[in-house]
Amino acid sequence: MNVPAADAPTPSDHPAWLAFEGAQARVVVDLDAIVRNATTLRARVGDAQLMAVVKGDAYGHGLVPTARAALRGGATWLGVAQLHEATALRDAGIDARVLCWLLAPGSDFETAIRRDIDLGVSSAAMMRDVAIAAEAAGRVARVHLKVDTGMARNGAYGDQWPELVAAAREARERGLVEVVGLFTHFVRSDEPRHPEVAAQIDRFRAAEKDCDDAGFHLEVRHMANSAGAIFVPESRFDLVRVGLALYGLSPAPDLTAPQDLGLDPAMSVTAHVAVTKRVPAGQGVSYGHTYVTDAETTLADIPAGYADGVPRHASNKAPVMVNGTIGHIAGRVCMDQFVVDMGDAAVEPGDEAVLFGRAADGTPGPTAQEWADAADTISYEIVTRMSIRLPRIYCGDLSEELTR
Repeated sequence: MNVPAADAPTPSDHPAWLAFEGAQARVVVDLDAIVRNATTLRARVGDAQLMAVVKGDAYGHGLVPTARAALRGGATWLGVAQLHEATALRDAGIDARVLCWLLAPGSDFETAIRRDIDLGVSSAAMMRDVAIAAEAAGRVARVHLKVDTGMARNGAYGDQWPELVAAAREARERGLVEVVGLFTHFVRSDEPRHPEVAAQIDRFRAAEKDCDDAGFHLEVRHMANSAGAIFVPESRFDLVRVGLALYGLSPAPDLTAPQDLGLDPAMSVTAHVAVTKRVPAGQGVSYGHTYVTDAETTLADIPAGYADGVPRHASNKAPVMVNGTIGHIAGRVCMDQFVVDMGDAAVEPGDEAVLFGRAADGTPGPTAQEWADAADTISYEIVTRMSIRLPRIYCGDLSEELTR
């Protein structure tokens, strides 16, 4: 379990943490923690600039408040996957550099260009579409060329790469685009000694030379995600894209814990116990009776389920803290609720249950990584999957300012 930094305010210092009226369960986000994490990461990466990756509603933490917190902590760029995320940042009055990199035919490139959003371009055909949109907008498009250095996912692969460079050179010569960036994605940055890491860096440097030969004056070269920024310093180049680490979670839990990196998890998911009951040994619990009590015990019903983002794969496994005592999910997670076996702990309806994160009094509960282990997934998914049915409650000294 992760203990908050000694100088970090406890959640109970903030009235917002206790604003639970009408919410049986909720996601609580400590914006001060995000500011601190951004500051810590900015100091770690040296001369490289920091891009805060806020895609997926900022990994479930809330797009706009998180972006503002990251910028306050020293980020100078924001990164998103989809254009509606980028335009939402502009609608909120955020004027920092924003890169949007997951684009498809039919995307509204013209609006993006008019709103000064940098575009990640992965193919010659897409570059031509961007050029057409730039001409219609009457503005030069800022583009980052995406080279596939081994992920076999998004980006120009093999012979597609020289085609993209040629299309970009033609569009630049027509005064329609400026190639300001080159980027790629790591395959195994959480395994920093794997030979594929060095191989990808070599391929990226070869693509950089192609850009130089084409006469592009790159502002930023970027390939490092959170794990790369932390564990592969030679991959930092001009800019690092930090996602998971910004939210206080370790991108390589097999190598290090968040507190060892000076990071503070920002998200807590809590609920009120709905019902408690004392049952005898041999009582089956929830659908299918996949869990049967082995002794007399107290069961606590928690009003959150897979419709709220609680993973069904965590059935019979994941830890939950109630009144400082750790119990475990008993039986299958249902759509709107699940049951926790609390043994002989004193538990009453209305008590606070902490799925992961911290209780209202600051007591550390289970971690998102423990839930990931229980569900056989990664902490990225645990925090990102939390449903919008759960209200986001922001706490921290800066919460009022950052959520206006």
